[in-house]
Order: sequence, then C-alpha cells, then structure tokens
Amino acid sequence: MTVRIVLADDQPLVRAGLRMVIADAPDLEIVGEAGTSTEAVRIVRELRPDVVVMDIRMPGMDGLEATRMITSNAPAPRVLMLTTFDDDNNVYAALRAGASGFLVKDMALDDILAATRVVAAGDALIAPSVTRRLIEEFANRPAAAAPPQRLDGITEREREVLTLVGRGLSNSEIAAELFIGHATAKTHVARLLTKLDARDRVQLVIIAYRAGLVSSSP
Repeated sequence: MTVRIVLADDQPLVRAGLRMVIADAPDLEIVGEAGTSTEAVRIVRELRPDVVVMDIRMPGMDGLEATRMITSNAPAPRVLMLTTFDDDNNVYAALRAGASGFLVKDMALDDILAATRVVAAGDALIAPSVTRRLIEEFANRPAAAAPPQRLDGITEREREVLTLVGRGLSNSEIAAELFIGHATAKTHVARLLTKLDARDRVQLVIIAYRAGLVSSSP
C-alpha cells in the first residue's frame, strides 16, 4: 500500500530535498505541498493523506496550531514534526498537539524514510534516543489539567506489554522479551490502543510514564 504524504515547510529548498528523498521510495508518494500552515490545513482536508511532514516553525500560524487542527477530527493523518531537537522546546507542545513523531532536518535519508513508514503504520515508535528522551521528559512534566493516568480494563499481560512499549521497544523486541510471537505482541499493542483510547504508540509511551510503569531514571 502506498503511503500518501503532504509536505508542509515554508522553505522551498527543504521541501525539494524531502521530495527527492521520498521520490525514490516506491511505497511513498507526495500528493501535496504547502508553504504555510494555513495552506497545509486546507490541503490536508482536501487530499486526506496518510502522513503530514510539518515544519514546527512557520510564519503566521505555526506548525503546532496546524497540527492541532489537523489531528482534531478523525480519521486524522499522522503528523511528523520537522524540527531540531537540541534547542526547540516546542517539541513538547507538538506532542500535546497530536504529533506522532519527529524528523530532524539533517537526519540520514534512510531514517527519514523509515520514520515516515513507521508513523504511517502506527506500528512502532520512532527509535532515535533523542526521541525517547523527549517523550520521557514530556511525560514527566507536571500537567495541572491532566488527571492521574488510570489503566482500568487492561490485563496483566497487557500491562507488561505497555511497560515495554514505554521503554521504547518495538513489537519484535517485545515478543522476544516476553517469549511470545510477533503477531501476538502486535495484537496486544492494538488492544492497548483501543482500550486506552490512544491515537498511536507515542501516546502509549506517555500513558506508560504517567501510570508509573516506566521510571524516568537511567
């Protein structure tokens, strides 16, 4: 199945570079481009892509507000925020806005393609250590409006799986850790997404931290 992508960045050279990378992948297709967040929201509503690659900083309405608008109605595409990890505190706001992951503008080409496929499938967390660090810090920041995370209705095995998801393990790694089949691990994750009303695996990671299943210490 071809993953349909919209690129949203106010820098034409950045869009051109991403376009060149994605064009060589037979399973990925760019169906639209936008130079502003307002244009991105309009194009996404018209074209209904699977993934939106969204620059976090754009003039006028920024990528955060556009992401909130894009992810507010179901079914919503996955949003990959285009950012710099080292100095951009907006990544925390991006998670709250509904982003499913992050791309760094100087990432290796293979990593960009892999991240796009991963987010489109909703099957695994983007694995760079910096992403895990960001999610960990986000999950442990106090949020006055957020009630304590409850895990009602999940089984003990699902709790074990959620803990491993929170540690950043893929389905294959979870299967190996628990001595179960890959398909079984995938089924457990799918059930957790449904039972916990989580949009994607990133939200499961946050839930695991907020429920105290994963420690923030090394």
